[in-house]
Amino acid sequence: MRISTKGRYGTMAMLDLALHYGNGPILVKDIARRQHISGRYLEHLLISLKVAGMVKSSRGTHGGFTLAKPPSQIRLSEIIQVTEGSMAPTECVDDPETYPQAALCAIYDVWVEVKTAINSILESTTLQDLLERQRQKWSIQRSAVS
Repeated sequence: MRISTKGRYGTMAMLDLALHYGNGPILVKDIARRQHISGRYLEHLLISLKVAGMVKSSRGTHGGFTLAKPPSQIRLSEIIQVTEGSMAPTECVDDPETYPQAALCAIYDVWVEVKTAINSILESTTLQDLLERQRQKWSIQRSAVS
């Protein structure tokens, strides 16, 4: 199972906004440059995240995007749900009626466990957690260069 560019780039953009949380609106072009993402593609992702209530936008010379709530209140599961949809590895996990043999299928049970495990990790990880991990990695990198 793979997370597409929508999920990866959406998460990267949200982490970028978290890194600059409290500094006012951030321009799409600045996020795009820092994250090496197409600005047009990024703008579409941010609009989806805005509709979901995770980011706010403002227009004008001081316009851009900001997180709609603190990084500690945004879960990775929310971002992935907006950008990817369900994390079920097969259609039958979300809709057992598409597979009448689900109750008799051992593989089906494993797919349900896979979805449960993925959802558990995504649900328990906030943008604040990612922010702290990123800062720790930068700190380790700076120490290695010094």
